[in-house]
Amino acid sequence: MLSDDLKTLLDQALGEIGTADTEALEALRVSLLGKSGSVTMLLKSLGGMDPEARKAAGAGINLLKTQITDAISARRATLDEAALTTRLAAERIDVTQPPRPEPLGAIHPISRTVEEIAAIFGAMGFAIKDGPDIENDWNNFSALNIPSHHPARAMMDTFYLTGGEVLRTHTSPVQVRTMLSEPPPIRIIVPGRTFRADHDATHSPMFHQCEGLVIEEGITLGHLKGCLSDFLSAFFGVPNLPVRLRTSYFPFTEPSMEVDIGWNKKTGEIGGGTDWLEIGGSGMVHPNVLANCGIDPRRYQGFAFGVGLERITMLKHGINDLRLFYESDVRWLRHYGFSPLSPATLHEGI
Repeated sequence: MLSDDLKTLLDQALGEIGTADTEALEALRVSLLGKSGSVTMLLKSLGGMDPEARKAAGAGINLLKTQITDAISARRATLDEAALTTRLAAERIDVTQPPRPEPLGAIHPISRTVEEIAAIFGAMGFAIKDGPDIENDWNNFSALNIPSHHPARAMMDTFYLTGGEVLRTHTSPVQVRTMLSEPPPIRIIVPGRTFRADHDATHSPMFHQCEGLVIEEGITLGHLKGCLSDFLSAFFGVPNLPVRLRTSYFPFTEPSMEVDIGWNKKTGEIGGGTDWLEIGGSGMVHPNVLANCGIDPRRYQGFAFGVGLERITMLKHGINDLRLFYESDVRWLRHYGFSPLSPATLHEGI
Protein backbone atom coordinates (compact mmCIF):
# COMPACT_ATOMS: atom_id res chain seq x y z
CA MET A 1 0.00 0.00 0.00
CA LEU A 2 1.09 3.53 -0.76
CA SER A 3 0.82 6.32 1.71
CA ASP A 4 -1.11 9.43 0.71
CA ASP A 5 2.13 11.32 -0.03
CA LEU A 6 3.46 8.53 -2.22
CA LYS A 7 0.09 8.14 -4.01
CA THR A 8 0.05 11.88 -4.75
CA LEU A 9 3.58 11.65 -6.14
CA LEU A 10 2.63 8.60 -8.24
CA ASP A 11 -0.50 10.24 -9.68
CA GLN A 12 1.45 13.36 -10.63
CA ALA A 13 4.25 11.30 -12.21
CA LEU A 14 1.86 9.09 -14.19
CA GLY A 15 0.03 12.13 -15.52
CA GLU A 16 3.22 13.73 -16.78
CA ILE A 17 4.54 10.45 -18.20
CA GLY A 18 1.33 9.80 -20.11
CA THR A 19 1.65 13.03 -22.13
CA ALA A 20 5.46 13.29 -22.46
CA ASP A 21 7.28 13.12 -25.76
CA THR A 22 10.63 11.35 -26.10
CA GLU A 23 12.73 14.23 -24.83
CA ALA A 24 10.36 15.07 -21.93
CA LEU A 25 10.14 11.40 -20.97
CA GLU A 26 13.88 11.18 -20.55
CA ALA A 27 13.85 14.33 -18.43
CA LEU A 28 11.13 12.81 -16.21
CA ARG A 29 13.11 9.61 -15.80
CA VAL A 30 16.13 11.55 -14.60
CA SER A 31 14.07 13.76 -12.25
CA LEU A 32 12.31 10.75 -10.70
CA LEU A 33 14.75 7.85 -10.90
CA GLY A 34 18.10 9.49 -11.54
CA LYS A 35 20.93 9.75 -9.03
CA SER A 36 19.30 12.82 -7.45
CA GLY A 37 15.70 12.01 -8.44
CA SER A 38 12.83 12.34 -6.01
CA VAL A 39 12.18 8.58 -5.78
CA THR A 40 15.90 7.89 -5.35
CA MET A 41 16.12 10.43 -2.53
CA LEU A 42 13.20 8.74 -0.79
CA LEU A 43 15.07 5.43 -0.94
CA LYS A 44 18.18 7.08 0.49
CA SER A 45 16.15 8.47 3.42
CA LEU A 46 15.38 4.94 4.61
CA GLY A 47 18.81 4.71 6.19
CA GLY A 48 17.88 7.21 8.92
CA MET A 49 14.71 5.39 10.03
CA ASP A 50 14.35 2.84 12.76
CA PRO A 51 13.89 -0.78 11.55
CA GLU A 52 10.12 -0.95 11.87
CA ALA A 53 9.48 2.37 10.11
CA ARG A 54 12.09 1.52 7.45
CA LYS A 55 10.33 -1.76 6.67
CA ALA A 56 6.93 -0.13 6.18
CA ALA A 57 8.20 2.89 4.25
CA GLY A 58 10.60 0.83 2.09
CA ALA A 59 7.81 -1.39 0.73
CA GLY A 60 5.79 1.62 -0.37
CA ILE A 61 8.75 3.44 -1.95
CA ASN A 62 9.84 0.32 -3.86
CA LEU A 63 6.29 -0.15 -5.15
CA LEU A 64 6.28 3.50 -6.23
CA LYS A 65 9.56 3.02 -8.06
CA THR A 66 8.32 -0.12 -9.83
CA GLN A 67 5.12 1.52 -11.05
CA ILE A 68 6.95 4.61 -12.31
CA THR A 69 9.57 2.46 -14.06
CA ASP A 70 6.86 0.37 -15.76
CA ALA A 71 4.98 3.52 -16.83
CA ILE A 72 8.13 5.04 -18.35
CA SER A 73 8.90 1.77 -20.25
CA ALA A 74 5.33 1.56 -21.58
CA ARG A 75 5.36 5.19 -22.69
CA ARG A 76 8.74 4.73 -24.41
CA ALA A 77 7.42 1.68 -26.29
CA THR A 78 4.40 3.67 -27.42
CA LEU A 79 6.58 6.55 -28.64
CA ASP A 80 8.99 4.18 -30.46
CA GLU A 81 6.11 2.43 -32.22
CA ALA A 82 4.62 5.77 -33.30
CA ALA A 83 8.01 6.94 -34.61
CA LEU A 84 8.46 3.70 -36.56
CA THR A 85 4.97 3.99 -38.06
CA THR A 86 5.69 7.56 -39.14
CA ARG A 87 9.04 6.55 -40.67
CA LEU A 88 7.56 3.59 -42.56
CA ALA A 89 4.85 5.82 -43.98
CA ALA A 90 7.41 8.40 -45.10
CA GLU A 91 9.79 5.82 -46.64
CA ARG A 92 7.17 3.63 -48.25
CA ILE A 93 8.14 2.31 -51.68
CA ASP A 94 5.55 2.20 -54.40
CA VAL A 95 6.34 -1.11 -56.10
CA THR A 96 3.98 -0.26 -58.96
CA GLN A 97 6.34 2.51 -60.15
CA PRO A 98 9.07 1.70 -62.70
CA PRO A 99 12.59 1.40 -61.24
CA ARG A 100 15.04 4.26 -61.46
CA PRO A 101 17.33 3.83 -64.46
CA GLU A 102 20.76 2.54 -63.51
CA PRO A 103 23.83 3.07 -65.72
CA LEU A 104 24.71 0.01 -67.77
CA GLY A 105 28.13 -1.56 -67.49
CA ALA A 106 30.58 -1.14 -70.35
CA ILE A 107 32.94 -3.45 -72.23
CA HIS A 108 36.59 -2.53 -71.60
CA PRO A 109 38.38 -1.23 -74.74
CA ILE A 110 40.89 -4.11 -74.61
CA SER A 111 38.09 -6.68 -74.46
CA ARG A 112 36.40 -4.92 -77.38
CA THR A 113 39.61 -5.04 -79.40
CA VAL A 114 39.91 -8.78 -78.77
CA GLU A 115 36.31 -9.22 -79.95
CA GLU A 116 36.99 -7.24 -83.13
CA ILE A 117 40.21 -9.13 -83.87
CA ALA A 118 38.41 -12.45 -83.34
CA ALA A 119 35.66 -11.37 -85.75
CA ILE A 120 38.14 -10.26 -88.43
CA PHE A 121 40.43 -13.28 -88.29
CA GLY A 122 37.49 -15.60 -87.78
CA ALA A 123 36.26 -14.49 -91.21
CA MET A 124 39.69 -15.47 -92.59
CA GLY A 125 39.41 -18.97 -91.17
CA PHE A 126 41.69 -18.54 -88.16
CA ALA A 127 41.09 -20.45 -84.92
CA ILE A 128 41.65 -18.83 -81.52
CA LYS A 129 44.12 -20.46 -79.12
CA ASP A 130 44.96 -19.80 -75.49
CA GLY A 131 47.65 -20.93 -73.07
CA PRO A 132 48.99 -20.51 -69.52
CA ASP A 133 50.56 -17.30 -68.23
CA ILE A 134 53.39 -19.27 -66.55
CA GLU A 135 55.64 -21.04 -69.05
CA ASN A 136 58.76 -23.15 -69.06
CA ASP A 137 62.00 -21.95 -70.61
CA TRP A 138 61.67 -24.24 -73.64
CA ASN A 139 58.29 -22.97 -74.80
CA ASN A 140 59.07 -19.30 -74.07
CA PHE A 141 62.63 -19.17 -75.43
CA SER A 142 64.51 -22.26 -76.62
CA ALA A 143 61.90 -23.69 -79.01
CA LEU A 144 61.69 -20.22 -80.60
CA ASN A 145 65.39 -20.29 -81.57
CA ILE A 146 66.45 -18.33 -78.45
CA PRO A 147 68.93 -20.57 -76.58
CA SER A 148 70.31 -19.61 -73.17
CA HIS A 149 73.34 -17.78 -74.60
CA HIS A 150 71.37 -15.88 -77.26
CA PRO A 151 71.58 -12.06 -76.97
CA ALA A 152 67.89 -11.78 -77.91
CA ARG A 153 67.04 -12.76 -74.32
CA ALA A 154 68.36 -9.37 -73.25
CA MET A 155 65.63 -7.76 -75.39
CA MET A 156 62.97 -9.05 -73.01
CA ASP A 157 62.80 -7.91 -69.37
CA THR A 158 61.63 -11.26 -68.06
CA PHE A 159 59.99 -12.14 -64.74
CA TYR A 160 61.77 -15.32 -63.61
CA LEU A 161 60.06 -17.66 -61.14
CA THR A 162 61.49 -20.31 -58.87
CA GLY A 163 62.05 -23.65 -60.58
CA GLY A 164 63.18 -22.10 -63.87
CA GLU A 165 59.71 -21.04 -65.02
CA VAL A 166 58.86 -17.55 -66.29
CA LEU A 167 55.87 -15.31 -66.77
CA ARG A 168 55.51 -15.52 -70.54
CA THR A 169 57.06 -12.54 -72.33
CA HIS A 170 54.91 -13.05 -75.44
CA THR A 171 52.10 -15.33 -76.55
CA SER A 172 54.45 -17.25 -78.86
CA PRO A 173 54.59 -20.25 -76.47
CA VAL A 174 51.01 -21.00 -77.52
CA GLN A 175 52.26 -21.25 -81.10
CA VAL A 176 54.84 -23.78 -79.93
CA ARG A 177 52.21 -25.77 -78.02
CA THR A 178 49.95 -25.80 -81.09
CA MET A 179 52.70 -26.95 -83.49
CA LEU A 180 53.68 -29.72 -81.07
CA SER A 181 50.10 -30.97 -80.71
CA GLU A 182 48.56 -30.41 -84.16
CA PRO A 183 49.82 -31.29 -87.62
CA PRO A 184 49.77 -28.66 -90.41
CA PRO A 185 47.91 -26.93 -91.89
CA ILE A 186 47.72 -24.49 -88.94
CA ARG A 187 46.00 -21.13 -88.96
CA ILE A 188 45.62 -19.56 -85.50
CA ILE A 189 45.61 -16.30 -83.57
CA VAL A 190 46.65 -16.09 -79.91
CA PRO A 191 45.36 -13.09 -77.95
CA GLY A 192 46.36 -12.95 -74.30
CA ARG A 193 48.25 -11.44 -71.39
CA THR A 194 52.04 -11.10 -71.41
CA PHE A 195 54.51 -9.85 -68.79
CA ARG A 196 57.72 -7.81 -68.87
CA ALA A 197 59.47 -5.71 -66.22
CA ASP A 198 58.76 -2.32 -67.76
CA HIS A 199 56.46 0.49 -66.66
CA ASP A 200 55.86 4.01 -68.00
CA ALA A 201 53.25 5.94 -70.03
CA THR A 202 53.63 3.51 -72.96
CA HIS A 203 54.65 0.28 -71.19
CA SER A 204 53.11 -1.87 -68.48
CA PRO A 205 54.44 -4.91 -66.55
CA MET A 206 51.30 -6.72 -67.73
CA PHE A 207 50.01 -6.06 -71.23
CA HIS A 208 48.22 -7.85 -74.05
CA GLN A 209 49.39 -9.20 -77.38
CA CYS A 210 47.79 -10.93 -80.28
CA GLU A 211 50.00 -13.17 -82.37
CA GLY A 212 49.10 -15.05 -85.51
CA LEU A 213 50.57 -18.16 -87.09
CA VAL A 214 50.00 -19.83 -90.44
CA ILE A 215 51.81 -23.07 -91.35
CA GLU A 216 51.02 -24.63 -94.74
CA GLU A 217 52.73 -25.68 -97.94
CA GLY A 218 53.70 -22.90 -100.32
CA ILE A 219 53.30 -19.94 -97.89
CA THR A 220 55.15 -16.77 -98.93
CA LEU A 221 55.73 -13.19 -97.77
CA GLY A 222 52.96 -12.18 -100.16
CA HIS A 223 50.46 -14.14 -98.07
CA LEU A 224 51.79 -12.42 -94.93
CA LYS A 225 51.39 -8.92 -96.33
CA GLY A 226 47.97 -9.65 -97.78
CA CYS A 227 46.75 -11.05 -94.47
CA LEU A 228 48.05 -8.09 -92.47
CA SER A 229 46.78 -5.52 -94.98
CA ASP A 230 43.26 -6.96 -94.83
CA PHE A 231 43.32 -7.14 -91.04
CA LEU A 232 44.63 -3.61 -90.46
CA SER A 233 42.26 -2.07 -93.00
CA ALA A 234 39.29 -3.79 -91.38
CA PHE A 235 40.36 -3.01 -87.80
CA PHE A 236 41.03 0.70 -88.35
CA GLY A 237 38.16 1.08 -90.81
CA VAL A 238 40.39 2.55 -93.55
CA PRO A 239 39.93 0.95 -96.98
CA ASN A 240 43.21 0.41 -98.81
CA LEU A 241 45.23 1.39 -95.75
CA PRO A 242 48.91 1.77 -96.76
CA VAL A 243 50.93 -1.09 -95.26
CA ARG A 244 54.63 -1.76 -95.69
CA LEU A 245 57.00 -4.46 -94.45
CA ARG A 246 60.41 -3.20 -93.33
CA THR A 247 63.36 -5.55 -92.70
CA SER A 248 64.18 -6.20 -89.05
CA TYR A 249 65.39 -8.98 -86.76
CA PHE A 250 63.58 -11.51 -84.62
CA PRO A 251 65.24 -14.82 -83.66
CA PHE A 252 62.11 -16.85 -84.47
CA THR A 253 61.53 -15.54 -88.02
CA GLU A 254 63.71 -15.38 -91.14
CA PRO A 255 63.34 -13.00 -92.88
CA SER A 256 61.89 -10.71 -90.20
CA MET A 257 59.74 -7.67 -90.92
CA GLU A 258 58.45 -4.67 -88.98
CA VAL A 259 54.92 -3.75 -90.03
CA ASP A 260 54.23 -0.05 -90.70
CA ILE A 261 51.00 1.70 -91.61
CA GLY A 262 50.50 5.05 -93.29
CA TRP A 263 49.50 7.97 -91.06
CA ASN A 264 49.76 11.72 -90.65
CA LYS A 265 52.29 12.58 -87.94
CA LYS A 266 50.86 16.07 -87.39
CA THR A 267 47.17 15.18 -87.12
CA GLY A 268 47.41 11.53 -86.02
CA GLU A 269 45.10 10.47 -88.86
CA ILE A 270 45.56 6.80 -89.71
CA GLY A 271 45.86 6.24 -93.45
CA GLY A 272 46.44 9.94 -94.16
CA GLY A 273 49.62 11.84 -94.91
CA THR A 274 52.97 10.52 -96.06
CA ASP A 275 54.41 9.32 -92.74
CA TRP A 276 54.76 5.77 -91.47
CA LEU A 277 53.99 4.32 -88.03
CA GLU A 278 55.29 0.99 -86.73
CA ILE A 279 52.40 -1.23 -85.68
CA GLY A 280 53.91 -4.68 -85.01
CA GLY A 281 56.39 -7.35 -85.99
CA SER A 282 56.22 -10.25 -88.43
CA GLY A 283 58.19 -12.60 -90.62
CA MET A 284 58.50 -16.08 -92.08
CA VAL A 285 58.76 -18.75 -89.38
CA HIS A 286 62.41 -19.72 -88.89
CA PRO A 287 63.21 -23.27 -90.09
CA ASN A 288 64.76 -24.00 -86.68
CA VAL A 289 61.45 -23.22 -84.97
CA LEU A 290 59.59 -25.57 -87.31
CA ALA A 291 62.16 -28.32 -86.69
CA ASN A 292 62.06 -27.79 -82.91
CA CYS A 293 58.29 -28.34 -83.04
CA GLY A 294 58.48 -31.50 -85.16
CA ILE A 295 57.46 -29.92 -88.50
CA ASP A 296 59.54 -30.57 -91.62
CA PRO A 297 60.80 -27.14 -92.82
CA ARG A 298 61.60 -28.59 -96.26
CA ARG A 299 57.90 -29.26 -96.84
CA TYR A 300 56.11 -26.59 -94.81
CA GLN A 301 56.55 -22.86 -94.62
CA GLY A 302 54.71 -20.34 -92.53
CA PHE A 303 54.45 -16.78 -91.32
CA ALA A 304 53.90 -15.26 -87.91
CA PHE A 305 53.03 -11.78 -86.70
CA GLY A 306 52.31 -9.98 -83.46
CA VAL A 307 50.70 -6.71 -82.39
CA GLY A 308 50.30 -5.06 -79.00
CA LEU A 309 46.59 -4.82 -78.22
CA GLU A 310 46.98 -1.73 -76.02
CA ARG A 311 48.94 -0.01 -78.80
CA ILE A 312 46.40 -0.53 -81.57
CA THR A 313 43.53 0.27 -79.16
CA MET A 314 45.18 3.56 -78.18
CA LEU A 315 45.69 4.48 -81.83
CA LYS A 316 42.14 3.62 -82.84
CA HIS A 317 40.40 5.41 -79.98
CA GLY A 318 42.77 8.30 -79.27
CA ILE A 319 43.93 7.15 -75.82
CA ASN A 320 47.26 8.74 -74.92
CA ASP A 321 48.34 6.94 -71.73
CA LEU A 322 48.63 3.17 -71.34
CA ARG A 323 48.24 3.34 -67.54
CA LEU A 324 44.64 4.51 -67.86
CA PHE A 325 43.65 1.01 -69.04
CA TYR A 326 44.31 -0.42 -65.56
CA GLU A 327 43.25 2.34 -63.12
CA SER A 328 39.64 1.07 -62.83
CA ASP A 329 38.25 4.59 -63.23
CA VAL A 330 34.52 4.15 -63.92
CA ARG A 331 34.34 7.59 -65.56
CA TRP A 332 37.07 6.63 -68.02
CA LEU A 333 35.38 3.30 -68.75
CA ARG A 334 32.04 4.98 -69.41
CA HIS A 335 33.77 7.31 -71.88
CA TYR A 336 35.89 4.75 -73.76
CA GLY A 337 33.90 1.57 -73.03
CA PHE A 338 31.39 -0.14 -75.30
CA SER A 339 27.82 -1.23 -74.79
CA PRO A 340 27.50 -4.92 -73.88
CA LEU A 341 24.40 -4.98 -76.09
CA SER A 342 26.38 -4.22 -79.28
CA PRO A 343 28.90 -7.01 -79.89
CA ALA A 344 31.66 -6.60 -82.43
CA THR A 345 30.65 -7.73 -85.90
CA LEU A 346 32.05 -7.43 -89.40
CA HIS A 347 30.09 -4.93 -91.47
CA GLU A 348 32.12 -5.66 -94.57
CA GLY A 349 33.66 -8.84 -95.86
CA ILE A 350 37.38 -9.50 -95.78
